[in-house]
Amino acid sequence: MTIEGKIIKALSGFYGVQYEGGYVQCKARGLFRKTGTSPLVGDRVMFSVEDEMIYEIQSRKNALVRPPVANVDMALLVFSAREPDFQTTLLDRFLVVLEAYDIEPLICISKMDLAEKNLGTIQEEADVYKKMGYDVLWTSSETNTGLEQLRPWLRQKVSVIAGQSGVGKSSLLNALSPGLDLKTEEISASLGRGKHTTRHVELLNIEDGWIADTPGFSSLDFDAVDSAHELHKYFRDFQAYAPNCKFRGCTHLKEPKCAVKQAVESAISHHLGMSITNSFFKK
Repeated sequence: MTIEGKIIKALSGFYGVQYEGGYVQCKARGLFRKTGTSPLVGDRVMFSVEDEMIYEIQSRKNALVRPPVANVDMALLVFSAREPDFQTTLLDRFLVVLEAYDIEPLICISKMDLAEKNLGTIQEEADVYKKMGYDVLWTSSETNTGLEQLRPWLRQKVSVIAGQSGVGKSSLLNALSPGLDLKTEEISASLGRGKHTTRHVELLNIEDGWIADTPGFSSLDFDAVDSAHELHKYFRDFQAYAPNCKFRGCTHLKEPKCAVKQAVESAISHHLGMSITNSFFKK
């Protein structure tokens, strides 16, 4: 007999499945390898407690390639104020991918206890994202700043926490739920970035929701974006102007009578991310 559960951990071909009666470690049927679809953390599956075997993957809301997590509701994008410094280019890339997957982003600027010298600059950069309609939280795991504001965002959701190594993702999760005792490491003084501390993907039960702690990374796979000509659809600040472009499928780069370019030139929008878009099409 099979029952329904949720995969909350994946490691070396084994899947930890949480269900109403408890937790069991399972393997997946060989059938999945033949179909090219493998179980992912976050999947709702039909499995057998007796056989310790996953037999069916339920329909997915979405499925990320990296981190490999399915049915994601929200992404907590952690970027540190310092050590490493706040990176808007990487943040923009995250936001494009999340827009393509239709996943709600929440920008979290961590290590605010270190931001005294560049606080004004960071606040100006954060205001750009707020004007585009993104939510921004300011946090510090050292002083517990912003944790109470963050907790409601996590409830009743499957979330991923993402950002480059060393921004304090594990420290933030430890501050939210001290019993986790996740491993953290210091920033490398020579490289200016952190070492990878998370070795597998696992859903952690925090604030009555599930959040995936994932390995730190500084690049993304754009599998959800079909082509360069689709990319422009995933910039929120283009949406008010793009319908007025002369050509359908306008990439807002060189086309004549482009409403987005005209908006930039007229200073109608404070920030339209044109330099970011150009960087995607270089080479």
